[in-house]
Amino acid sequence: MIQVSKLIPRGQGLAPVLIQRAATVELDWDVRQKSRFAATDSTGRALGIFLPRGTLVRGGDVLVAEDGSLVRVRAAPQPVLVITHCPQHGTPFDLTRAAYHLGNRHVPIELQRDHLKIEPDHVLADMLRAMHLIVTAQDLPFEPEGGAYAAGHGGGHDHGHSHGHGHGHAHGDHGHSH
Repeated sequence: MIQVSKLIPRGQGLAPVLIQRAATVELDWDVRQKSRFAATDSTGRALGIFLPRGTLVRGGDVLVAEDGSLVRVRAAPQPVLVITHCPQHGTPFDLTRAAYHLGNRHVPIELQRDHLKIEPDHVLADMLRAMHLIVTAQDLPFEPEGGAYAAGHGGGHDHGHSHGHGHGHAHGDHGHSH
């Protein structure tokens, strides 16, 4: 088993040709939330991943093995619920309302311009359908938002520029009961 204890977010600073030539590993969201797990890469090598606690592994990240080899992470397709607004009876604002209600329940959500994705949950699916949203079960990669408390890099930003997070606003607990 080859040990991996370093992650390069989105392969930043690496030559694209090195990333393209790297072995790949497909991991679902359950595994990518863990800092310690075993996996097998596309060349059949057994990997033992030991990352700093709280590290989230994202599709497009690059793992560096103890032998210096690179392994590109792909977000594996997994069962998800895709939530879209109803074009006949709703508006895109309905997605904002849905994200608010899901966020209040601390549900991991992937936010896209025209849809949301969550992990399968029939109670939430019924709630969303009652709000006149369209909920469909699909197998797709899942990249939820990092959230205010997440360590590491932000959620789903795959467009090559960084977002400064020193805006002076607090991400306090705002009275949520846990």
